[in-house]
Amino acid sequence: MSERPQNDDPDPNEAFDDLVEAETTLPQDLDSARSGETPTPDLAVIEAGSRTLRAQAGPPQGDGIPARPADPEVDRALRAVEDELAGRWGETKLDPSVQRIAALLDILGEPQRAYPSIHITGTNGKTSTARMIEALLSAFDLRTGRYTSPHVQSITERISLDAAPISAEQFIETYRDIAPYVEMVDSQQEYRLSFFEVLTAMAYAAFADSPVDVAVVEVGMGGTWDATNVIDGDVAVVTPISLDHTDRLGETPEQIAVEKSGIIKKDATVVLAQQPVDAASVMLKRAVEVDATVAREGMEFGVLSREVAVGGQMLTLRGLGGEYPEVFLPLYGAHQAHNAAVALAAVEAFFGVGSDHARTLDIDTIRSAFAAVSSPGRMEVVRRSPTVVLDAAHNPAGARAAAEAVTEAFGFSRLVGVVGASGDKDVRGLLEAFEPIFAEVVVTCNSSHRAMDPDELAAVAVEVFGAERVQVEPRLDDALEAAITLAEEEGEFSGAGVLVTGSVITVGEARLLMGRG
Repeated sequence: MSERPQNDDPDPNEAFDDLVEAETTLPQDLDSARSGETPTPDLAVIEAGSRTLRAQAGPPQGDGIPARPADPEVDRALRAVEDELAGRWGETKLDPSVQRIAALLDILGEPQRAYPSIHITGTNGKTSTARMIEALLSAFDLRTGRYTSPHVQSITERISLDAAPISAEQFIETYRDIAPYVEMVDSQQEYRLSFFEVLTAMAYAAFADSPVDVAVVEVGMGGTWDATNVIDGDVAVVTPISLDHTDRLGETPEQIAVEKSGIIKKDATVVLAQQPVDAASVMLKRAVEVDATVAREGMEFGVLSREVAVGGQMLTLRGLGGEYPEVFLPLYGAHQAHNAAVALAAVEAFFGVGSDHARTLDIDTIRSAFAAVSSPGRMEVVRRSPTVVLDAAHNPAGARAAAEAVTEAFGFSRLVGVVGASGDKDVRGLLEAFEPIFAEVVVTCNSSHRAMDPDELAAVAVEVFGAERVQVEPRLDDALEAAITLAEEEGEFSGAGVLVTGSVITVGEARLLMGRG
């Protein structure tokens, strides 16, 4: 494995370490400390590191990702809620049952019944598809609620109203409103409600209080026993299924599809992205069992054509009601074009296109909606010269899609990878997908307890890339600087770039380090 270049300049890490120490030793009163205001050492590294790299990245841009609250009192209250939620079972520790969430929502008056919903499952592309569906519905003057996971930087991203994350104040208020009922259910169940179950209840309550015209809901994991699956989705969307969470969902696409097919409810419309044959068969069988209508990509809808364009791609989509030409999508990659086709079909199905009547939706509205779509952390450019791209690919299928997208859209003369992955993922498969496009890879880790140890990740990377192409930087800010330095070695006009990937958490922390938080 290669070492970092040495020079005689003062060690920049000394100044950085001073910043980290300052972040973790700010004077706090006892109440503030109890509320969780004191930053953890890991998060302090990210926050301090962001100061060192922010000037290189340029000014922050509006992208729907909220920063920490500016008001210290609000920030303190939000940290307290985050700490209380973090004290529950995390999203990776599950008891396969909807019993607890159903009990809580029953006490709350079943807020999830107050609006129609579009329910989204699949392995990859769920969040981007949800954002597109939300944009389309909003363009047709509907009040939307969107629930997605995990978040890129702020927990408040997970719950959106009218296409914007709810404010920290509303997040806090929603939690406090349901907290007494959460405690009541906790006392009656074998296990306390989990982090994800409480957040799901918060989302459904916030949507009812708003109120929204339609909710766009992404599953957390699976389908049948996912906490979100207490809604009766009028439209069930299934993005491409591949292998992920195999320890919980099954070891084949067919087995995983059985679990995910649980979101298909009686008389719903199923919008089915292109799938492995065995997974598609499972979905079609479930649809027959519950008298659901099926719309299949490549049959009833799809992508007719796509061309790379400046800042994205130009599409011609076939929807359930007809063709939609000259649709600009400001996202990169064939996978996003397919997500767009799925999103369009889902919205058409919601409006009854293809069943109640045959017509296209207003083309100008469709074009303006897609043109306004963003999906932070998905082929997102956060710096130029050299270009730094972030992508949250965290499994082999996502990595293959990202590799194809970055090659098509950017055509880098030399690409350096920064990879920080979770230990419970198929890390070898992810690295193998990127091996053909990475000239060198800098392996690192994020602040999550699930992060794979960088030395262990490096050992796998050496087997895939060879020792001469692998560099280890345990701290993410150092990894970014090392990758940028490697890219800059090619010269200002060489066309070299950096791709940061491996985990949503890695991407979120990199966004902050690059000044996007």
